[in-house]
Amino acid sequence: MATGSGGSGLASNHDGQEAASTSAQSGAAAPLSSAPTSPPVLGLHREPMYNWQATKSSLKERFAFLFNNELLSDVRFIVGKGRQAQRIPAHKFVLAAGSAVFDAMFNGGMATTSAEIELPDVEPAAFLALLRFLYSDEVHIGPETVMTTLYTAKKYAVPALEGHCVEFLTKHLRADNAFMLLTQARLFDEPQLASLCLDTIDKSTADAINAEGFTDIDLDTLCAVLERDTLSIRENRLFGAVVRWAEAECYRQQLPLTSENKQKVLGKALSLIRFPLMTIEEFAAGPAQSGILFDREVVNLFLHFTVNPKPRVDYIDRPRCCLRGEECSINRFQQVESRWGYSGTSDRIRFNVNRRISIVGFGLYGSIHGPTDYQVNIQIIESDKRITLGQNDTGFSCDGTANTFRVMFKEPVEILPSVSYTACATLKGPDSHYGTKGLKKVTQESATGTKTTFFFFSSPGNNNGTSVEDGQIPEIIYYT
Repeated sequence: MATGSGGSGLASNHDGQEAASTSAQSGAAAPLSSAPTSPPVLGLHREPMYNWQATKSSLKERFAFLFNNELLSDVRFIVGKGRQAQRIPAHKFVLAAGSAVFDAMFNGGMATTSAEIELPDVEPAAFLALLRFLYSDEVHIGPETVMTTLYTAKKYAVPALEGHCVEFLTKHLRADNAFMLLTQARLFDEPQLASLCLDTIDKSTADAINAEGFTDIDLDTLCAVLERDTLSIRENRLFGAVVRWAEAECYRQQLPLTSENKQKVLGKALSLIRFPLMTIEEFAAGPAQSGILFDREVVNLFLHFTVNPKPRVDYIDRPRCCLRGEECSINRFQQVESRWGYSGTSDRIRFNVNRRISIVGFGLYGSIHGPTDYQVNIQIIESDKRITLGQNDTGFSCDGTANTFRVMFKEPVEILPSVSYTACATLKGPDSHYGTKGLKKVTQESATGTKTTFFFFSSPGNNNGTSVEDGQIPEIIYYT
């Protein structure tokens, strides 16, 4: 692909365009004067008209020679606005052969009869890139022209050139321009590019939200990002970025920079912040003092952090997991019994695995006495070093059945092969179901054929009684 030179960054469709390209066989398309006089005649490079065809050895060369050339042209386009506008000659047959839009324009039931057609919404450089592609299959795009060329290719239904533009953008996609390109991809209805932008944002969320383009996105794009479960960033940092966006939006709408106006411009986006994923310290230092939340919401969230049973809050508490692929789980018991009591001591089971995984939560048994709530602290400890790798003070509701109930970590916990770990769960609540006929070895095969094997060992010492044979922590939820 031939590309134009330009800066290292990708320009938006509001940026200045490159000067129109010229070809050796014709002069440049002359800018139109803004004065109310007749448009100037193009100064063409004169080549011998007779037998010029003999100097071109292929059909491609002959059509390329006619690109941006008055010779045999039967239509002219006035492209752009004001002093930047240019008169560009073309050939109806070539355009109609390459574009259904041009075909309808020249040959349809309401075909134009004008010899000059005004295109004020199209940039001259982008239109020339489109014509060059239709005449010669050559692709001339650069960072400064790719967006306007994409717009022009879509406008005139030339999907092959559209594909080249998307390919160019994909190759230049980075964390610091992902939000700008995401906005353009949504605007131009390019789902493939939008998906790649979102993947980049998932992998490098912190870098992406710190880039200048983040505060320029529209509300719908912001909500599309906040809805994702796969962002790799702490929720308090994400909240700080959303506040920056709200401040920028207040400036755009010429609203005073007050807490009420920030709340107003955020609208539905505010409900997509997962405040329950923050620690109580993070919440107290940021959102609680921001003025963006109502007082009753602040109180309810503080109660959610500190009491059990936890009051209902109108915010998502599902962890964001930046991991790709399929969620898997293993159950180490073959049978369920009752009853298992709690006295403040942790239930513990040691394990190791044969491959690198990331644990996102446990499945725990619930009450034998019907629906109830439990308070629980879950942990994963690297056994030999006695280092806590992940924990969460939370709660869960059960329905009185022998099912397991998901309790999730706030962030994935990386588990390495052949390293010993201890899974811990400290429950406060009534007697529960428990598992029996435990397995020392459990192998799980994913949909992609990946096999993960867990090996379980009893954890000596301060243990509520859980072992390989029976007890709590029946289920481990993970990503490979």
